[in-house]
Amino acid sequence: MPLTDAFVKNARRSQIPKKYSDSGGLHLLVTPNGSRLWRWSYRFGDKQKTMAFGAYPTVMLADARAKRDAAKKLLSMGQDPSEQLKLDRINKKNDRETTFQAIAEQLLSKVEREGRAEVTLAKKKWLLSLANADIGHRPIGEISAAEILVPLRRVESLGNHETAK
Repeated sequence: MPLTDAFVKNARRSQIPKKYSDSGGLHLLVTPNGSRLWRWSYRFGDKQKTMAFGAYPTVMLADARAKRDAAKKLLSMGQDPSEQLKLDRINKKNDRETTFQAIAEQLLSKVEREGRAEVTLAKKKWLLSLANADIGHRPIGEISAAEILVPLRRVESLGNHETAK
């Protein structure tokens, strides 16, 4: 029998962890410390696996069911949902680490390692600082041409056409 919101809300801890099944492999795990955790059990490649969806009440029953359905969809396409979740986390981390400012700092350190003149290094720092205020915090893969035009137009409006070029 599927779980209800009232049952999940009133599920109390016991001395041993207890599982309360919902449907399609989704279950609520109630731990001895009182945590109510959503888990989904599935098989992939002839192996039994379990995937965590979060804790109640942060993840409500409807949310847990939606996550289960999304994971089942991946499973039906021949992908391991837990591996896909790991890849998504890595990609998000990479997106956060590859901002315009981070790439600019890598470029500056490369130029410095190459032994370029201080004047060249100072000029590159200055040019990159003109764009950092507007797009420095943005992931490099999400920056559009229109966003790049904002700092260029500002420099151009100051009469520095060669700098904008």
